[in-house]
Amino acid sequence: MTNNPFNLASVFALYLDGERQASEATVKGYENDLKMMRRFLVTNHRWAGWLQINMQDIQVYLTHLNDLRRQWTTINRELASLRTFYNFLLTNDLVNNNPFEEVKVKTHARNLPRYFYSSEMNALFNAADGDGKPLDFRNRAIIELLYATGMRVSECAQLKLSQIQWDVQLILVHGKGDKERYVPFGNYAKDALHKYMTECREILMDKYHTDHDIMFINSHGRPITSEGIEYILNQIVKRSSLNTHIHPHMLRHSFATAMLNNGADIRSVQELLGHSSLSTTQIYTHVTQENLQKTYMQLFPRAKATKENEK
Repeated sequence: MTNNPFNLASVFALYLDGERQASEATVKGYENDLKMMRRFLVTNHRWAGWLQINMQDIQVYLTHLNDLRRQWTTINRELASLRTFYNFLLTNDLVNNNPFEEVKVKTHARNLPRYFYSSEMNALFNAADGDGKPLDFRNRAIIELLYATGMRVSECAQLKLSQIQWDVQLILVHGKGDKERYVPFGNYAKDALHKYMTECREILMDKYHTDHDIMFINSHGRPITSEGIEYILNQIVKRSSLNTHIHPHMLRHSFATAMLNNGADIRSVQELLGHSSLSTTQIYTHVTQENLQKTYMQLFPRAKATKENEK
């Protein structure tokens, strides 16, 4: 291994090509990211070789990238290249630490999940009832179950009768990555499912001579798809009084928000949603905090009152 700091980028490229068997495009991408930083430091008379890079050099370079109005995703990708390069140097005992290890660019704020208020959910339930035709019972059962459990639409589409424990009102959900979790469901969902079974599922499966264990079916008695559920929800919204669009995940968001607003702890909600990371669930706390603040400002008598008003 050469110790010449000016040749280290070339040696790194050979390592990527030979030992890691990276594609030609990947190698060129790494080389380009290194060249860009080196060129900037040379131009600004800060270049002393890769082994002499310090935090001040990095901060100046990041300021430069920000001035160029680079997207944060692009900057983070370039930082990842530089971080990998210095890990390579660290592995070969050419540096004592990786100066890019803790360098991160703040990402854009995550959009808060859109959810339905209780009044909006009631409007959806009413619209799902339709004219009392067999498929209307299915539609009501789907929307009741999605809201009652926070299941993903794919989990709902793949739900089997054998996963439901009617006596204790629990469902064994097969989630992402073959992970399983139990979720309870309430009486509204239970009643809707029973009505669907007798008033729709059994009738259509007898009519079309189908026999399978999938809970929800299409109009021909075959297992429904995720796309089919999305279509059903869109038709429900069109029949409702709501002036909005719907995505199945909005019912999942509504479930999580309702749970937290009514006092559930975030760990329990994480388990019910099947989130592997608590950070994924924590976005809902922003929604509930926003709701809490609105409630406070509307209802607490001294929230908006001033001393002048009290005189």
